[in-house]
Amino acid sequence: MERGVASIKKKQQKRIVYKLGIGLLILSLLVYLIPVITPFTPLPTKIKAAIITGSIIIAEIMFWIGALLVGKEAAAKFKSYLNPKNWRKKGEGQKDEK
Repeated sequence: MERGVASIKKKQQKRIVYKLGIGLLILSLLVYLIPVITPFTPLPTKIKAAIITGSIIIAEIMFWIGALLVGKEAAAKFKSYLNPKNWRKKGEGQKDEK
């Protein structure tokens, strides 16, 4: 009986860790938008440079922590979705199927 309860708790904890990892991966993508938007703000150049550098570093850290939490396979799959080289291949495969 105790083994079953412990097993359920482990599964729930794994789900929470997985969801946290996915959340960090998605949040890192949003943080990557900051360097794109920052040059158009009326801030001084030094502050813009610091914001851009800091956001890139934070986004990378968040991505890799999220990748560690979700696992190697899921992170590789997520990263392949973001690679523009794979976007065209995906579209061509769908055209052939129709």
